[in-house]
Amino acid sequence: MDVYEYATIRVIPRVERGELINVGVLLYCQPRDYLCARVGLDETRLRALDPTADIEAVRLALKAYELSCGENPGPLAGESLGSRFRWLTAPRSTIVQPGPVHAGLTKDPEAELDRLFDKLVRLTNL
Repeated sequence: MDVYEYATIRVIPRVERGELINVGVLLYCQPRDYLCARVGLDETRLRALDPTADIEAVRLALKAYELSCGENPGPLAGESLGSRFRWLTAPRSTIVQPGPVHAGLTKDPEAELDRLFDKLVRLTNL
C-alpha cells in the first residue's frame, strides 16, 4: 500500500455566501509518481447556487487543473509532481478553489481517484 494525498476541487460561485459544490478531485501519490485531476461540472447545480454564474470561466479554470496534471503542464512543466500538487492545492479566494488536503493508502491510485470522484462529486450515490 502506498500513501496518497487528495483534495476536492470546488466551485463557490458567490464567495460571500460560502455555498459550494464539489466539481473534481486531485490525487497525488508520490511512490507511484502519479498526479491526476478528474473534474465534472454539473451546470444545473451551479445555476441553482448562482443563476448568473459564468459557466465558461468555470470550465476554463477546471481545464487548467487537468492540464496542470498532464503531460504538457504549461508553466508548471519544470516542477515536480509534488510541487504541482502543492501549487494546485494552495488556498485561493477565487470561485474555483481546492478543498483541504487529506491522505490515505492505496494499491491503485487511478482506482482510488475513481472511487473518490464517485463518492465526493457524483450525485448518483444519493
